[in-house]
Amino acid sequence: MTYGKFAYLYDTLMEDVPYNEWVNWVQRISAKHGTTGVKLMDLACGTGQLSIQFSLAGFEVAGVDLSEDMLAVAQAKADAQGLKIPFFQQDMTELDGHYEAYDIIGIFCDSLNYLREPLDIEKTFAGAHRHLADGGLFFFDVHSLHKMDHIFTDGPFTLNDEDISYIWNSFPGDQPHSAEHELTFFVLDEKTGMYDRVDELHYQRTFEISFYTNLLEKLGFELLEISADFLPSEPGPESERILVAARKKE
Repeated sequence: MTYGKFAYLYDTLMEDVPYNEWVNWVQRISAKHGTTGVKLMDLACGTGQLSIQFSLAGFEVAGVDLSEDMLAVAQAKADAQGLKIPFFQQDMTELDGHYEAYDIIGIFCDSLNYLREPLDIEKTFAGAHRHLADGGLFFFDVHSLHKMDHIFTDGPFTLNDEDISYIWNSFPGDQPHSAEHELTFFVLDEKTGMYDRVDELHYQRTFEISFYTNLLEKLGFELLEISADFLPSEPGPESERILVAARKKE
């Protein structure tokens, strides 16, 4: 998954996403569990919108993503705001390199759902564990089984604006609790007045909550909290986004 042209359309698709909720969540858990460090890795950072929000909130942020196109957009946005955020191109399943120890590592905006295989998730969690300081916090969120199995199939979802329109269809994937997303964009070319068509295919998969928690325990994390939909409550049968916070054991 490199996203290609989709990188330049991603922010339009995500313009209604409540990025401040992730910042508030990380701040709340950090304060509750006595973590005062501010070095944060935004893993699978995409176009850097959340990296920027964390930076503006006072964190010392680094962003990591597989897509060169996504990172180009992220760097341009950070530079435009005068923010010194280093961005690194790397697959989150192979996180390694000369990174310093981070106080916080997060995989936000359901980015983890783009990993199809359990082994890839394990490799990603293990990489996060290696790059966290002792006692450092690990955050991630994933789609619930309910959202993957029922809500995505309620489409199509559409947007019809003057400059950009899209049609988003989702279908059950070939693996349990997975979905294929077919996105077709029509983007106005201001020079010609014509609309360019961009097609993208995305695949997501999610797992039982117990799969994630068992993996965290196996790799040396202490589970701190599981919640849903940015509410201070445990996930219910119709929750859509599962949020997990853990700590690297010292």
